[in-house]
Amino acid sequence: MTAAAPAIELAILSRPGGRGYNEDACGHWHSERHLVCVVADGAGGHGGGDIAARIAVRHIIERFAAAPVMLPGEVQALLLETNATVIRHRADGAAQANMHSTVVSLFIDLQRAEASWGHAGDSRLYLFRDGQLLSHTHDHSVVQAMVDAGALTPGQMRTHPRRSELLSALGSAPEHLHLSAEPAPCALRPGDVFLLCTDGLWEYVDDAEMCQSLAAAEHPQAWLQALEQAVLRNAAAQQKPGHDNFSGISVWVGAAAPEPH
Repeated sequence: MTAAAPAIELAILSRPGGRGYNEDACGHWHSERHLVCVVADGAGGHGGGDIAARIAVRHIIERFAAAPVMLPGEVQALLLETNATVIRHRADGAAQANMHSTVVSLFIDLQRAEASWGHAGDSRLYLFRDGQLLSHTHDHSVVQAMVDAGALTPGQMRTHPRRSELLSALGSAPEHLHLSAEPAPCALRPGDVFLLCTDGLWEYVDDAEMCQSLAAAEHPQAWLQALEQAVLRNAAAQQKPGHDNFSGISVWVGAAAPEPH
């Protein structure tokens, strides 16, 4: 007898920030057994960034829907395939010639109550358990490399002048591409909360404020609304009228529904 699948609540936020256009993209898909969520942050100028982000989101969702992946090698292969797809579409027009995109993806097997994830660039996945931050992904960025080398503290990443410089993103030559996947599927627990978001969100909301706003929120949409307000009132954002687009998907894991008698 298989265990009942956990209940899942989900919400999406995507805003242009202080800009007149939005190069972020978000999406999700689910079946009775599987769920995938994807957030991407495009760049490349001349309108190419939003195209790259949409290509990444669409490709991951379509491929996962056709053949769900959970193991780290499978996640890596899917991200490599997505990178090749972004590169291939660069030939579609001059506006797309230099497009690239970060990406972060969450894959859930509802039947097994397990999650996997992978990313490229500095869009992040956060996992909260028992109301506390358990972990978040490791950026492929210049400032993260500086933190790893001991030249910066993690807190200085959010305000460093080089914080937007990536080591790689989708659209990079395969030999220069940095990808990461969770080493093994993670067993889900009731109360687990995931946040997938672009740097336009996490740069302006620190870990403590994420936890505080999560504790006060009654559902995923309320939490994303609180995070949106935190970005908008952040002093750094106010001093930067053209501050970045910001997007996120929040996934809340509930208890399994009781079996009908």
